[in-house]
Amino acid sequence: MTTEVWYTSYGSNTHTDRLAHYIAGGTPPGGARSCPGCRDRRPPAASVPVELEGTLYFATESLVWTGGRAFYDPYAEGRVLARAHRITAGQFADIAAQEMYRDPGPDTGLDLTGVLRDGRAVLGGGRYETLVRPGTLDGLPMLTFTAPWRLHDVAWNSPSAGYLRHLAAGLLATGAWDADTVAAYLASRPGAAGHWTPRAVRDLIAG
Repeated sequence: MTTEVWYTSYGSNTHTDRLAHYIAGGTPPGGARSCPGCRDRRPPAASVPVELEGTLYFATESLVWTGGRAFYDPYAEGRVLARAHRITAGQFADIAAQEMYRDPGPDTGLDLTGVLRDGRAVLGGGRYETLVRPGTLDGLPMLTFTAPWRLHDVAWNSPSAGYLRHLAAGLLATGAWDADTVAAYLASRPGAAGHWTPRAVRDLIAG
């Protein structure tokens, strides 16, 4: 099995400060719980902007941010702005385990064989318990996690101002997209559309 992967984040872990807590441990800003961290606490070897086929949408209710959480439907038409972090396969397994509220370690049962072979692996019915391989980058697999349901299988829910500001900051930090592009993108996502305008998101970024 591959030893390195690109953890491709489309949500709050586009922000490297937040990702650092999933790797090194601790409570992220605004977090409701402390993260145990990865067994391997080295930071990513690189973090780069990427665009994925599919759609980002907001659904369910975040206990941390309030409002809808970001999810990824790789089969829906569209594009997703994301950030890929080059880490070890073991680190990805540990980050995914923490998102699933499991303790990272050899007994988590988080096997990447299925997603690397088939492009998708459903490990449970929870909100981030489906692993997806949306492509490759520099010869290494890109991996992320999302919900087992599809875009139109769940009620959408508008994200909070704090969550949108955080997502925007992570995307802007890549240097690949300007504030107007990021604001228009986030405001147009299912769940946000009709509740947020590009100008309102732009004001969040400016504030």
